[in-house]
Amino acid sequence: VTDGAGKPLADAVVFLESREARQAVRPATGTEMAQANKQFDPRVLVVPVGSSVSFPNRDTVRHHVYSFSPAKTFELKLYTGTAASPVVFDKAGIAVLGCNIHDNMAAWVVVVDTPYFGRSAAGGAVVMAQVPAGSYRMRVWHPALPVGAPAADQALVVGGADIATSFRLQGVTP
Repeated sequence: VTDGAGKPLADAVVFLESREARQAVRPATGTEMAQANKQFDPRVLVVPVGSSVSFPNRDTVRHHVYSFSPAKTFELKLYTGTAASPVVFDKAGIAVLGCNIHDNMAAWVVVVDTPYFGRSAAGGAVVMAQVPAGSYRMRVWHPALPVGAPAADQALVVGGADIATSFRLQGVTP
């Protein structure tokens, strides 16, 4: 995945959607969005619909994590350690996270209705293993897209052999 200038793009979310993929999706377990050094870690988290996400606070200060996004609205009031219960992300979409105490803290939980997804590393690469042959909509999203912008998409046909494809995410600049 590259940005509008053709440079590799980290933290891009790539996911493959189809009717068959929706039928195969299962919630993830043991997923977490930690707070460390007054930042969320990771900055972008991708989970399948129905996944429970824990929010451990690994800082020595308290955090007040919240999201008012349509995909998931919740509040974890001032706490240290691990909040009592994980948050279940039961609707596909993008939940923007913040901390009421530290305004510079921001993160995104991208909830997808497919088991075929990944987040790009610094070099822009995303590797998805064991994607069944079929026709998909490949969707690509990044936090630098304008707020509320949908994921960009294109058709993708997966055959029996490994394939490589590239995607230039217009609207995202370095």
